[in-house]
Amino acid sequence: MKPKHLSGGSHGAVGLQPERTTLAWGRTMMALVTVSAIFLRWLPHHGLPILALFAIAVAAAAAIYLTQRSRYSTSSQGIFQERVNAEVGAVMWTAFAGIMLGVLGIAFVLVK
Repeated sequence: MKPKHLSGGSHGAVGLQPERTTLAWGRTMMALVTVSAIFLRWLPHHGLPILALFAIAVAAAAAIYLTQRSRYSTSSQGIFQERVNAEVGAVMWTAFAGIMLGVLGIAFVLVK
């Protein structure tokens, strides 16, 4: 029988993987918000098409923010059940957004 402090989905220990993962996703989200602000600074020089980059960065940051609680809960529950699955979909979509931002950013700079 599991101790009472481990019941209900809490993994029962401070500093385990869900907290570190949450902090990493938070840093990624803040980086995307920062990059979106930089894209807004490019607006006068590159014109309205740069808003596509802004939209991708903001959408990726919003997606991370909106799924953070669920991701933490799933990780905590996985530790409690001693079975944690990787968040492959979230990582792949974030990587895709990063690649798109890089490719489009380079294209905008080279075209102008």
